[in-house]
Amino acid sequence: MNNMTQNLSSSNLLVELFVEELPPKALKKLGDSFSQTLLAQLQNLGLASAASEVTAYATPRRLGARITNVANKAADKAVQQKLMPATVGLDASGNTTPALTKKLQSLGVAADAVAAAVSGLKRVSDGKAENLVYEATAPGATLAMGLQQALAETIAKLPIPKVMTYQLADGWTDVKFVRPVHSLIALHGTTVVPVTALGITASNTTQGHRFEAKQSLITINNADSYEAQMLHEGAVIASYATRRKMIADQLANAASQAGQGLQAIEDEALLDEVNSLVERPNVLTCEFEKEFLDVPQECLILTMKANQKYFPLLDAKGKLSNKFLLVSNITPSDPSAVIEGNERVVRPRLADAKFFFDQDRKKTLESRVEGLAKVVYHNKLGTQGERTERVTAIALSIVKMLREATLPYTADDKDHFDVLASKVGEAARLAKTDLVTDMVGEFPELQGIMGGYYARHDGLRDGVAIAIEDHYKPRFAGDALPRNHTGTVVALADKLETLVGMFGIGNLPTGDKDPYALRRHALGVIRMLVEKNLSLKLVDLLQSAFEAAQWGAAIKSIVDSGDGVASTFYLNYEAAEPLANFIYDRFASSLREQSYTAQEVDSVLSMRPARLGDVTKRLEAVRAFAALPESAALAAANKRVGNILKKVEGTVTASVNPSLLKEQAEIDLNAALALVQPLSDVAYSRGDYAASLTALASLKAPVDAFFEHVMVNADDAALKANRLGLLATLHAAMNRVADLSKLAS
Repeated sequence: MNNMTQNLSSSNLLVELFVEELPPKALKKLGDSFSQTLLAQLQNLGLASAASEVTAYATPRRLGARITNVANKAADKAVQQKLMPATVGLDASGNTTPALTKKLQSLGVAADAVAAAVSGLKRVSDGKAENLVYEATAPGATLAMGLQQALAETIAKLPIPKVMTYQLADGWTDVKFVRPVHSLIALHGTTVVPVTALGITASNTTQGHRFEAKQSLITINNADSYEAQMLHEGAVIASYATRRKMIADQLANAASQAGQGLQAIEDEALLDEVNSLVERPNVLTCEFEKEFLDVPQECLILTMKANQKYFPLLDAKGKLSNKFLLVSNITPSDPSAVIEGNERVVRPRLADAKFFFDQDRKKTLESRVEGLAKVVYHNKLGTQGERTERVTAIALSIVKMLREATLPYTADDKDHFDVLASKVGEAARLAKTDLVTDMVGEFPELQGIMGGYYARHDGLRDGVAIAIEDHYKPRFAGDALPRNHTGTVVALADKLETLVGMFGIGNLPTGDKDPYALRRHALGVIRMLVEKNLSLKLVDLLQSAFEAAQWGAAIKSIVDSGDGVASTFYLNYEAAEPLANFIYDRFASSLREQSYTAQEVDSVLSMRPARLGDVTKRLEAVRAFAALPESAALAAANKRVGNILKKVEGTVTASVNPSLLKEQAEIDLNAALALVQPLSDVAYSRGDYAASLTALASLKAPVDAFFEHVMVNADDAALKANRLGLLATLHAAMNRVADLSKLAS
């Protein structure tokens, strides 16, 4: 059916590109972009309204969209355009100048209609000159013209990961797209819209499932019948969302039937990828030999998910069973051949994992330390062996800082830190050794995890094995932190080594580019300092990290400069301050994404608190203070005090000579400070930041009176200096927990 004459003022529109298999990891984004951009383009042209709705279609072999209430022709629009000043468009006699004639013709006015158009021009003053304004009615776009434009824009804006170049049927014309396109549907109701895209002319036919469609070509009756026809005639579930939910439901049902308490592993990315590989899903249950369960389940799970796109089945305790689910793209009456084929395919994969595991355990982690010297980490930072030395040095320096922060400590404390130092040194030295194992060589995602398994096999202390397993944590946002003290110290040292190393050689993240994940490492450092409430000061920690690794002296990497001369690269100690700023900035961004306002975050972090573990308490204290009726006035006064002190040349000492206090308002303020400051200081010293700030509320009245009755810039130099000292004392008292001036509106 190819009805080109039917005239509907408004109908639903269907557009589909039928293509060869699309990249599965990109399908969801491609489908969303295609439907949303097409809708937006038609709305911009006035062919679709704000009330129009879009349904996205995306399968391995098609991108499509159904848009409701699309007009056959957009409404005409009144246009008004300022042309030029009247003195430029008309000469002294009022005749049309060549400039005006040329401008009107550029707007589509015919040569013989210029005179009539000039007579219809309006004169509008903009306050400086009188301008000629052209008014006309622009005809609305037809659907054929508008859809052609919208489709071109939509295709151009698709987030294609890698463009493919292919030839059309003529054998000469090259086309660039994500995959070769074989057909295009453009149906407005039942009418085919005469548009082209990527060398294909629109029709109302497409193809269904590659193996299970009832016929090779499917003729779509109208825009609204597409989804049902694709299902019944084409054996295709066109909606990405519908198909995804069907897979999830089938997985849950198959898992419950496979065994009591079994459930498919949860992996949203895998579900998306599998959904992008099938047009009509059929979940089947398979199994493998139980002997493979002797291999760490992380290895088996990874090989099944990454290589075969299977869903392993776990029991109620999260332990891997010998059963797994596959999502097939075909639904045979007898699925045994499909099941047997997949079981046959997975067996060598699991056998490889078992072989790697058995081979790796023949060598201890200790025996692999020397091999790290042969693995290049970075051309300016040396090998993984040198990196291990730096991580170990930083980790031991962290233990030393924790020990010093506990002083004075008991004999039990001493024993604790001695044992911690021993475990940390061992874990840090062995943490990277699994990088030279066969298993991690095959599956890099298992680094750390396999180190923990091999450490236990070697008979290492359990605390050390856990630390080796956990030292990459947190690997991503929301990931768990290391489980013990040893793991926390080694993980902190590992992330600090990366940060100070990359900052030390000037290899910083720019824009969206962060190849060494420095932002993620910074957030990992922040989370450990905050959530573990470590008694470590950030700036001291960074300085210690530089010194522990002896950068600038002992740590170096030799590379060939090109002329046979060896060049030595050293790290820049001055990078410690930019790194601290980077971490504070990342912390600020993280806090703003939580429940804290920008003002609250700025007030606390602008003070560069030494211990990040205190920040949350400071923020809560600031929030409580801001709720007090006196807070706004005190914040404004604090800002005023800060501005006064900034303008003073030289340093203002925060001290007051009582004998130089002349005005009653300054005497009262000094007396109020003498009463309030000790209370605030005591609360601050015990970490009760809320009480420390609340104590300042009683200063409102004397502060207001001071600014109303006292002239700070007195003619008497001694009097002026004393009043500045009083303000400096006030400023210091008010800004220990946070910079309260940041709360001023």
